[in-house]
Amino acid sequence: QVQLVESGGGLVQAGGSLRLSCAASGLTFSSVDIGWFRQAPGEAREFVAAIRWSGGSTHYANSVKGRFIISLDNDKNTLHLQMNSLKPEDTAVYYCAAKLPFGNDYDVPDDFQYWGQGTRVTVTS
Repeated sequence: QVQLVESGGGLVQAGGSLRLSCAASGLTFSSVDIGWFRQAPGEAREFVAAIRWSGGSTHYANSVKGRFIISLDNDKNTLHLQMNSLKPEDTAVYYCAAKLPFGNDYDVPDDFQYWGQGTRVTVTS
């Protein structure tokens, strides 16, 4: 049974940093694509960042490129998202998600089979 549990959300001022974590069980990172999505109030869920199972390449949405860093701690089976230079528009519920490694997409929410419960990030101006 796959479980993804996020933590690390909170309230931060613009320009600040947060580090999100996603503790995974029931899967191995080398066998899935895994990433972060976010959903702001009234908005659709959108891609933030992902790590591919094949070689561990990383991918970012343009809106977070250069500010966010996705990484894996394989020893602890934990995914991280380091978020720097946060902006009010980064305010959202952030979700960790994993998908079986079929297809070339890594940024389509509907392609991901496993989801965490989400952690809320609020950035004040």
